[in-house]
Amino acid sequence: MFLCLYGGVIKFMSKRLFKSTGVVASMTMVSRVLGFVRDILLAVFFGASPAFDAFIIAFKIPNFFRRLFAEGAFSQAFVPLLMEHKSNKPGYIVHQFVGKVAGTLLISLLGVVLVAEVFTPGVVLIFAPGFALHTVRYDLATHMLYITFPYLLLISMAAFAGALLNSEQKFALPALMPVMLNIALISSAVIGVQYFNQPIFILAWGVLVGGVLQCVLPFIALYKKGMLPRFQFGFADQEVRRVLKKMVPALFGVSVAQIGLLIDSFFASFLPSGSISWLYYSDRLTFLPLGVIGVALATVVLPNLSKNYAEKDNEAYSRTLDWAIRTLLVVGVPAALGLFLMSGPILATLMFHGEFSAHDVVMTKDSLMAFSFGLPSFMLVKILASALYSRQNIKKPVKIAAIALLCNIVLDILLIGPWQHTGLAFATAAASYVNSFLLIRTLVGKGYYAVQPGWVILGLRIIAANAMLALVVIIMRGSLSKWLLWTSAARSFHLVSIILAAVIVYIATLYLSGMRFNDFKSIGNTCGDL
Repeated sequence: MFLCLYGGVIKFMSKRLFKSTGVVASMTMVSRVLGFVRDILLAVFFGASPAFDAFIIAFKIPNFFRRLFAEGAFSQAFVPLLMEHKSNKPGYIVHQFVGKVAGTLLISLLGVVLVAEVFTPGVVLIFAPGFALHTVRYDLATHMLYITFPYLLLISMAAFAGALLNSEQKFALPALMPVMLNIALISSAVIGVQYFNQPIFILAWGVLVGGVLQCVLPFIALYKKGMLPRFQFGFADQEVRRVLKKMVPALFGVSVAQIGLLIDSFFASFLPSGSISWLYYSDRLTFLPLGVIGVALATVVLPNLSKNYAEKDNEAYSRTLDWAIRTLLVVGVPAALGLFLMSGPILATLMFHGEFSAHDVVMTKDSLMAFSFGLPSFMLVKILASALYSRQNIKKPVKIAAIALLCNIVLDILLIGPWQHTGLAFATAAASYVNSFLLIRTLVGKGYYAVQPGWVILGLRIIAANAMLALVVIIMRGSLSKWLLWTSAARSFHLVSIILAAVIVYIATLYLSGMRFNDFKSIGNTCGDL
């Protein structure tokens, strides 16, 4: 549903950010859709088996650190300082700064990877202690983690190169890089199932190959543009130490949602086999709109907010942030609502094949509904955290993240008994709302963000449009048991029909309520009569 909404609502964006966000979101959409195809194939080939539980842990551990280094702390600490250097210092100084950051990052990551390779069995038990009670899952996860952990080094260096390209307003290639991983995993899954007795290990090698491809492409682009950095060790450099100083607390602060998901895996390792897989599939479905909408907006907004802050233009800062939040809600709320209401039919249509049973559909549906409840907040955290980090404010987001993480752990303990894996998903969603509420209160309370006029009427329009969307979906959806009995063709036809009807009704309701897409074409207009 959110894929169709994206095409219409993207017109809301400002002229300058419209093109950049459109490029990022379009490339990200290609990647996420291909990633979704990947997950469908994994569900068909491996289902929710103990072996796939083990692969998820072996993939999630380096991927977790990747999200901290690549999508989280590094970009939030490095990009504002890079933009500051570009605004105030000559080109050769900027080039030296970039080279020292590159060398320091590389040697640091090498150290982390080497330590993890030495202590891999212990690392598995830290993240999935319940595997100690299941020898098969523990052994598989340990052997695969030896293969997958170097992915952290490769993808983090790729993120560094991507940040340099983004700082030059070159957004397409960095947004498209995950396609390489998806291609590698799809290929390894197909080849592994056909030609190997233990195809799950071929998936682990696919992660490593995908990391190599993701790392090579952006550095080739930097070389062609004459931007390839000269790697230097810069631990003693004052500016590099500024990056590291801001990066260390941001490792925790900006990625509390991902930490929450790992905590879910920690607790889920004690649950019956399949629980980790059900959480994985529901997380991946949730991450599709999160990646297309939330990550795309945060990626584009961060350099612009950093520039507004560097130029001390507080009015432009507020308008930019306000535009991002409005755009997110107009697209993100119906995406979350549609995913919540259509979780069962979506899973039945896309994954109810091969090794993925009807029981897997039902169990994954429950956790998907819980995750979709938190989707708008997951998106907001991406943007609101970027807003604070653009001002080089590190301490407050870390404190907020600590509070949210504590809430997540407490809710995990309270809900895992009665709701099992669904309780873990709901705990992560609820903790995300705590995070986003405290972030927005900080931005407003400290005067960083002045709420622009027009929010009341915009809120009423969004509520009315989503109410009509929900009504259409509920009338057309029917019971999940019918979807499980239909053929694949029948399920696909009904799913597409419901999505199209819901999108048309949603957009029509917004239009009839007075909203016009051109209202969002420039940031200044968002302060008007919306």
